[in-house]
Amino acid sequence: MSGLPGTVIDMGALTGRVALVAGATRGAGRGIAVELGALGATVYCTGRTTRERRSEYDRAETIEDTAELVTAAGGTGIAVPTDHLDPERVAALVARIDAEAGRLDVLVNDVWGGELLVRFDTPVWEHPLEDGLRMLRLGVDTHLVTAHHAFPLLLRTGGGLVVEVTDGTPAYNAAHYRLSAFYDLAKLAPIRLACSWAHEIGPHGATAVCVTPGWLRSEMMLDHYGVTEETWRDACATEPHFAISETPRFVGRGIAALAADPDRARWQGAGTSSGELARVYDLVDLDGSRPDAWRYVEEVQDAGRPADTTGYR
Repeated sequence: MSGLPGTVIDMGALTGRVALVAGATRGAGRGIAVELGALGATVYCTGRTTRERRSEYDRAETIEDTAELVTAAGGTGIAVPTDHLDPERVAALVARIDAEAGRLDVLVNDVWGGELLVRFDTPVWEHPLEDGLRMLRLGVDTHLVTAHHAFPLLLRTGGGLVVEVTDGTPAYNAAHYRLSAFYDLAKLAPIRLACSWAHEIGPHGATAVCVTPGWLRSEMMLDHYGVTEETWRDACATEPHFAISETPRFVGRGIAALAADPDRARWQGAGTSSGELARVYDLVDLDGSRPDAWRYVEEVQDAGRPADTTGYR
């Protein structure tokens, strides 16, 4: 039975496997957690917003909601409130996973939380320094803290997978200034971390990869344009290039396929995208399309051409 549309990956390919999706409250993290669950994984879903307490985002999405979606998809979702800037909380999280599951097969480092701090095209001397440094702490330090505590458990059984999540492919980010110096560093760091992790955990049989979604129809992005997932195309009237956007489940399907791939070591240290993973693993988004956002951004959007997704989804 096919577990992911357009592919022959078995529905239970990750049964018995344990994943930690750090930063699973909403957006890409939620989509990844749900698709890992769809292949049978037990998924620990972490974040700072719960049904009792919200982070500074002050949004309704919670890690409990994500965990329930994981279970509904066919896996086992477990919500654990965690601030990944707090080493003691992260150590306690990993100790809990060890006590309850005795293993960790997949770590997805999706912690971010810096959207409210971004200042577009603002030079460093004009950018609020506190906000910029906070952005780096949220987007870089959290990944290092999580790796420090989680890697020993991940390496215990061998063959584990670490996925760093960022915004932008290695080629695109190397050639383009991304919004501000702080954002630029925050989104380049996961690409480089995947290379570092490959060097450090590769000899122990584990694989590290960096993955970027395309133009993500996250809950926040839909709210920004005043649309829902059902009416998202209405946003194209004000932002025509939004036509290339994708659901968070699309990158989730790519990462789930990667986790189920016995030959995933071929991706060691690489940076890739939801679109490339979809081509390699023969996947589609929820609407049956296969958006290739980063190729579109370079060849259509950045090139100043009229919005036209023909050949790109």
